[in-house]
Amino acid sequence: MPLNSPQKVSVIGLGYVGLPLAVALAEHFNVLGLDIDHGRTEELAEGHDRTGEVTPDSLKKSRCTYTSEAADLANSDIFIVAVPTPVDDEKVPDLGPLRGACESVGPHVTGGSVVVFESTVFPGATEDICGPILERLSGLVCGKDFFLGYSPERMNPGDTEHTVANIVKVVAGQTPEVSDLLENVYGRITKAGVFMARDIQTAEAAKVIENAQRDINIAFINEATQIFHKLGLSMYDVLEAANTKWNFLNFQPGLVGGHCIGVDPYYLAYRAAQIGHDPDVLLAGRRTNDGMGAWIAQQITTALGGPARVLVLGLTFKENVPDLRNSGAYGLIKALEKLGNDVVVHDACADPAEAKAIYGVELIPDISGSDFACVVGAVAHDVYKDLSADALTALMKSGGILADIKGIWRAKSFDPNIRRWDL
Repeated sequence: MPLNSPQKVSVIGLGYVGLPLAVALAEHFNVLGLDIDHGRTEELAEGHDRTGEVTPDSLKKSRCTYTSEAADLANSDIFIVAVPTPVDDEKVPDLGPLRGACESVGPHVTGGSVVVFESTVFPGATEDICGPILERLSGLVCGKDFFLGYSPERMNPGDTEHTVANIVKVVAGQTPEVSDLLENVYGRITKAGVFMARDIQTAEAAKVIENAQRDINIAFINEATQIFHKLGLSMYDVLEAANTKWNFLNFQPGLVGGHCIGVDPYYLAYRAAQIGHDPDVLLAGRRTNDGMGAWIAQQITTALGGPARVLVLGLTFKENVPDLRNSGAYGLIKALEKLGNDVVVHDACADPAEAKAIYGVELIPDISGSDFACVVGAVAHDVYKDLSADALTALMKSGGILADIKGIWRAKSFDPNIRRWDL
């Protein structure tokens, strides 16, 4: 393969990261998208993206082709791996999807192939874990016959501003020539430019600290929120005042979930433990954020005077997306139930079947009822922000509590019989 003109690019993993990337690359290259979910590839071929990241019109216009058969990866010049890298129940990195992707790619690696990883990993994983799998299955020598690269994903589900075309892409190759290739390939699809990291481990490290940094900052705000509650203060009131300083960092309190912020710190912590370092700050932040749902549930139940009927609005990990992975709201729901509350859940964006399959949660089809002792705004979907004070009041008994975790109803005026609770 000429290192400046790949003929075929294959993207492995067509989720929130891989699909927008594949569609963007298909404007410049012959692109094949592979996903092990056959239903997913059929939907994409028909112009439907269940994640909502790519519009039907963009899908239909795209020259990208889709498959669930690894055999179709043959004759690819560049393989880009964008599969999930979650943690298991013990908060240990689960590299199963990453290893599986390497096993799919490996037999199709030939002389001159470049395998690029976008999945978030700890420093060293690309070369120490992925490289040997590819060597074993291809029968070739990594760094001599074929080459590795890393370009960390920076997708933000539901964000229409920071898209592939508008974010700086960090790239690193196993050799200067591979780095130049990646700069050329990714430079075709982003207007924001390409940053060439010193080496692959540097690029891996840069990615893993991006979300770890956010996690730690949110943990500080969440801990301060708990302190201020004991002082009778609202963190949102405190933030309004603090944000008048020019260099104050405006992180918000609340539930932390998703496939990045709630996961990536464990990857760095895992690697730290491997080299004999105790990652105190990383894990302290994780403990604070992981415990926020239980703390909120206890505060609400105490304010109610004991267990009651509660309506929770929102289950996805963030606003205006259907993504249910690592839902912070689910932790709150389970904590409320553990305290004896009768919890009813609605989500305006989530798929009910998926909510049932992943969490066992039965989503109600519409927001209705008038007998709730408490309504909890757990996820700031626009449809919840737009609810009127009268509509919210109608859901509750007299003397009910409106628990505004996200601070989305602070500007609304309510009947004095409605008690308000926020962070």
